[in-house]
Amino acid sequence: MEKCIFCKIASHEIGSNVVFEDEKLVAFKDINPAAPVHIVIIPKAHITGVLALREKDKELIGDIILAARKIAGEFGIAEDGFRIVTNSGPNAGQSVAHLHFHLLGGRTLGWPPG
Repeated sequence: MEKCIFCKIASHEIGSNVVFEDEKLVAFKDINPAAPVHIVIIPKAHITGVLALREKDKELIGDIILAARKIAGEFGIAEDGFRIVTNSGPNAGQSVAHLHFHLLGGRTLGWPPG
């Protein structure tokens, strides 16, 4: 089975603008940003999405949120506010079948989004 684009980014087969990496996660600048700061945070392990998460993945989700907090601080958006978004399925806008979270900030974000 061919690796998805996010697996290729995580394994450095495809270059990206990585802003954070540890043993479990990679975070990189989105190539089509929806805000001045738009970072995509992915697990290195291929998990297709929210519905594929299992009990054993609880710590991983916590790691993702803490990475988002750290990145928000490094990009200067922590104090003014930021949004963390994940989409589940095509009707929600999930375009890559690999669990990923968008960290958005750097401007006032309206609600509802879209």
